[in-house]
Amino acid sequence: MKKEIKTYNPYNGEHLRTYEIDSKKALNKKLQLAESTFNNWKHLSIAQRIELLQNLANEVDSNIDELSELISLEMGKPILESKSEIEKCILLINFYIINADQFLQDDLIDTEAHESFISYDPLGCILAIMPWNYPFWQVFRFAIPTLTAGNVALLKHASNVTGCAIAIEKLFLDAGFPIGCFQTLLTDHDGIEELLEDDIIKAVSLTGSEKAGKKIAEIAGKNLKPSLLELGGNNACIILKDADLDKYLDTIVKARMQNSGQSCIAAKRFIVVEEIYDEFLDRFKAKVENLKYGNPLKEDTTISCLARKDLAKILKDQIKASIDLGAEVLTGNKSNGAYYQPTILTNVSSKMPVFKEETFGPVAAIIKAKSEEDAYEIASNSKYGLGTMVFTSNYDAAAKRISNVEDGAFFINEMVKSDPRLPFGGTKNSGYGRELSKEGMLAFVNKKTIYINK
Repeated sequence: MKKEIKTYNPYNGEHLRTYEIDSKKALNKKLQLAESTFNNWKHLSIAQRIELLQNLANEVDSNIDELSELISLEMGKPILESKSEIEKCILLINFYIINADQFLQDDLIDTEAHESFISYDPLGCILAIMPWNYPFWQVFRFAIPTLTAGNVALLKHASNVTGCAIAIEKLFLDAGFPIGCFQTLLTDHDGIEELLEDDIIKAVSLTGSEKAGKKIAEIAGKNLKPSLLELGGNNACIILKDADLDKYLDTIVKARMQNSGQSCIAAKRFIVVEEIYDEFLDRFKAKVENLKYGNPLKEDTTISCLARKDLAKILKDQIKASIDLGAEVLTGNKSNGAYYQPTILTNVSSKMPVFKEETFGPVAAIIKAKSEEDAYEIASNSKYGLGTMVFTSNYDAAAKRISNVEDGAFFINEMVKSDPRLPFGGTKNSGYGRELSKEGMLAFVNKKTIYINK
């Protein structure tokens, strides 16, 4: 019996489509095609690749409504947020159109040689294992710099966004990229280890859970292949006594509730100094309760369901375990199917799941800090290291903390977010390696030393 992937609308449970999983023979054919395509693709000039990037930007832009709707149907993201995700993909493409040539230029190094420099050669076929929460953005931020550097890509996307995965491959083909340059694999996780062990696969990039990251790193390491891991997080959002709530409260709410709370870099632990605690709690609660739940395809919906029912169940268990340990529900904590009501928990301690673990949904854990110093110490008490954000009017004092924050990002008076112009990635159990910016383009290249004497 042939294996299948079925996709569903998480908002109403409606069956969307059924896809047949690739057979072992089909997967092998895609691997062979990737290798043969790479042997030609790597010789194309940067100018030729950039021309294809421009075609791709046009394709994405001309299909923005259809692509946005596909995101909302498959994983429940409010339609305006889905559209913003697609627009961000276009921004990313345009960034590399402008900068790719410069990023990939040989670096001349002054030595005793007649000529010495570093060249950047593509590695070959790179496997990407991507999540469902930003089904286009996560793939594009891997694929655009990776392909432009001269590699080819195979995508294993999350099964619940299979339609998005297929649509992405079609966009590359319609833009004129060679067949085999970017391919989607319809397979389950059982086939990943065998894929990684194949000599055609030269490296792997994974965005996903800590558990998945450890497994992939183990397989990649066993096969001496480079890996880039962007894993979970439980980012701290520090609210100091001089925080400008009039100016930044909407940003603070968005930092937790955007994408119905399903983001690795979302603010998950709100650490509030006692001088502003009561005011913050009252105003934050009012904003959260004002979020409008509804059909993700409607533009007035500001928060919708989670991407799957099992995700709501996991969140419910984390919240219940935290309540059993003494957390108190200030608002929310009702659920139905894939829907989870925006929830605020107070009296949160470091022993609770909502403090220690990554919570993937609309729950904000509030911790009262005795002082500014205490707030930073609480924030650093985490096995994760994606990002920390602090809201304060004393920018200079916050800037002095930069070297003390171990995370991959430190944002002052802004929510942690990814930007094509800046490197993105984490520390500790949040993974290693960097995407985006120049670092993302050089993630999967051979930095080759050239030394020439006459």
